[in-house]
Amino acid sequence: MKKLRTAVLLLCLTASLTVGASAAEPLEYTIDAPDGPDYGTPTSVEVVHTVDGGARKNEDVSKNAALIPPAFGSPSADTKGTGTYLTPNLAPSGMAATGTVINGTGSPVVVPGSTMPGTSSGTVTSTGYTEVTDDLYYSGGHLGTLKIPAIDLTVKIYEGTGSSTLKKGAGHFEETSIWDGNVALAAHNRGVNAYFGQIHTLEVGDTITLTTKLGTRTYKVISVSKVSETDRSALASSTENMLTLYTCVRDQREYRWCVQAVEK
Repeated sequence: MKKLRTAVLLLCLTASLTVGASAAEPLEYTIDAPDGPDYGTPTSVEVVHTVDGGARKNEDVSKNAALIPPAFGSPSADTKGTGTYLTPNLAPSGMAATGTVINGTGSPVVVPGSTMPGTSSGTVTSTGYTEVTDDLYYSGGHLGTLKIPAIDLTVKIYEGTGSSTLKKGAGHFEETSIWDGNVALAAHNRGVNAYFGQIHTLEVGDTITLTTKLGTRTYKVISVSKVSETDRSALASSTENMLTLYTCVRDQREYRWCVQAVEK
C-alpha cells in the first residue's frame, strides 16, 4: 500500500512538471494589419480620412490651409472662412484668398503675383502691389517721405523695420507694397526717434501724404485701433491704395497701435 501511494505521488509530480514546462513555451500567433480608409498610407499632405466619405474627406488641414483671422471688430471678424493665408505661397490650389474684410474695407485680399479676383487671367503687378526696386531709392538711401499735418510730422521712409533703420526714420515692411495697394510702415513711439509717438491721436478723416519717386498720394484715416503684437492681418495686400502705420503702445508691450488710411 505504501509503495502504491509513493508511485501515485511520483506520477502526479511528473505530470505537474510536464504541464509547467509546456506552459512556459511561447505562443505563436499572427495578427494581420487592419485595412480600410481609417488606416491609409501616410501622405505628404495632412488630410482628414472619413469612413463614410463625409464633407471633410481628404480636406487639407495642414498649415498650408491655415487662415489668419480678420482684425478684431471688423465686419468679417466672426465670418467663417475669412482671413488671409498663413503661408500664401503654399496655399492649396483652388482655394482663393478672397472675401476678407480688412478693418472695415471691402477690398479683396490679393497675394502678389496671383490672379486678380474676378478675372480669368492676368496677375497683380502695378495694381495692388509695387515691388521695391533699386530705381525707387533716392540718393540719400530712403524710399520716400511721409507727412501727417495733424501731428506736425514729416519723416523719411527707409526699407526694413530693424532697430538700426528705425533710428533714421520710418521703416517699410519689406513684404508689403511701396506704392500701389497696401503700404505698411513702422516707427518708434518714444525717445528722440519717436516719429510715430502721436499717431494714436489721429482721428478719422485726418490726411496723410506719401511721396515716392512714383508720385505723391494723399490718404484719409479710416481707423485707429489697438491690436495684439502678433496680429499682422493689417499687412495683407489689397487692391485698394492704402497706408498702414504701426507703432508700440507705451507700457503695454503686448499691444501695437495700428492706423489705416485709404487714398482720397
